[in-house]
Amino acid sequence: MTNKEIARKFNRLGELMELHEENTFKIRSYKNAYLALRKLPDPLTEMSDAEIGGLKGIGKAISGKIRELLDNGEMAKLNEFKEKTPEGVQELMNIKGLGAKKIRQLWQEMDITSVGELFYACNENRLIALKGFGLKTQEDVLQKIEYYRQSRDKFLYASLEAEAEQLVNDLHTKLNVQTALTGAIRRKSPILRGIEILVAQETLPDTLFDGEWLNLTEKTLGYYRAKTAKQTPVRLYITSPENWGTRLFNTTGTKDFNAAFGAVEKAATEAVIFEKASLPPIPPEMREDEYSIELAKAGKLPTLITKEDIKGVIHSHTTYSDGINTLREMAEYARDAGYTYIAISDHSKSAFYANGLKEDRVLAQMEEIDALNKELAPFRIFKSIESDILNDGSLDYDDDMLSQFDLVIASVHSNLKMDENKATQRLLTAIANPFTTILGHPTGRLLLSRKGYPIDHKQVIEACAEHHVAIELNANPLRLDMDWTWIPYALERGVKIAINPDAHSTKGIHDIHFGVCAARKGGLSPNECINCLDVEDLIKWVGKS
Repeated sequence: MTNKEIARKFNRLGELMELHEENTFKIRSYKNAYLALRKLPDPLTEMSDAEIGGLKGIGKAISGKIRELLDNGEMAKLNEFKEKTPEGVQELMNIKGLGAKKIRQLWQEMDITSVGELFYACNENRLIALKGFGLKTQEDVLQKIEYYRQSRDKFLYASLEAEAEQLVNDLHTKLNVQTALTGAIRRKSPILRGIEILVAQETLPDTLFDGEWLNLTEKTLGYYRAKTAKQTPVRLYITSPENWGTRLFNTTGTKDFNAAFGAVEKAATEAVIFEKASLPPIPPEMREDEYSIELAKAGKLPTLITKEDIKGVIHSHTTYSDGINTLREMAEYARDAGYTYIAISDHSKSAFYANGLKEDRVLAQMEEIDALNKELAPFRIFKSIESDILNDGSLDYDDDMLSQFDLVIASVHSNLKMDENKATQRLLTAIANPFTTILGHPTGRLLLSRKGYPIDHKQVIEACAEHHVAIELNANPLRLDMDWTWIPYALERGVKIAINPDAHSTKGIHDIHFGVCAARKGGLSPNECINCLDVEDLIKWVGKS
């Protein structure tokens, strides 16, 4: 164990003790030990106990803890504090600039126990009203989280998309050869391990890897590994132009898909490969397993949904609850972006953490919507609510209030620690409520941060089919919930999908793009998505007519 590794153990102990509001003198002594040990020129591993005890700022107690670390790599006191601190809270300490006091506040006052939950809270503007935070601090925390995430080995598709597209364009410009995204990022998988690119050149010049733009980490048969200036892992596959189609095909599909499809001959384009197999081209997003091949053979490949098919924004928040833009701003932005309607779905009254709307504020919002609908016609604002599914599965208003909404999105936001039976029954009760229009983010997951509560997806989908309830594919790239893998079963049972941005700002409306990416993986077509309905048809559908 190096001096710096030992020093970091003392620093973490000090941070954990500060988090739990322990003795300030001891906290200071551990942090001083961190500062002293990390600068030592001589290895602690080569020092005697007497030499360690004689170091400046190192007393008997700290000397004993150093010996613990040197002998067995563990420190009992540190383990004691780790055991009473959730792992996710400990992970928050890795975000630079977020000190123990602020982490304690987030943990104790907002029940935030992971980096993902903090990121989501920032996106929903929950930190703005928190004492000692505010908008500027929230923006700073978001930037720090993004930096922290980039240092890990998994990435959200949304985090890499823009960088990947820019990298492809830059490579094309520098090399003047055909380049394209491939692998999981071409399939638009929600979670990635990096960027994969195919280059129509059999050897890449050393000048490409200048250490700043791209830093070469490995060169092997058929590809190069590198890292971008942002430290994003990149795999650069190489091929001859004559073999472009085959190489692109083989690097795009998963092993399961490629095995089910079978070996392919040398081809300059993918189109040739599908023609030889007497199959229609299978979209890259669907090249996950043999399911899409079976559809292609049966002539049942769907016409996949595109962003241009989406006619309206469903599920958006305003300053009435925890949104950052006003009702008017959200509506006008959606209209100017080319949408023909928006459903305003602020949080219901139990969502105290999100400034949820009590009945009087709901009615006030409805009045404002009526006035704006007259002014902005033919653009339409639907009266909606994201109603909390309470612990017993009931919704967060009485029937009289619920009956006044055009759409009701029923979502779980509290008491997330449930077993499968409890979680499933809770959802089934909410789905059976005659006022439920859409089941919101069914598992409550946060990708790379929170698995979500377990549910019996088949039971939930069957219930939605029985009660004519749509299922939300929450387009926030942290959620993408329901998972795309369940879309085929939902479609088989006749359940409609709603691609909803869950927008807490005008900018959040653009998350529809990521929802569409995920929906395409599940084979969703426009006629199976309620957001693709025009105003009149949506009104009919909501009326279950």
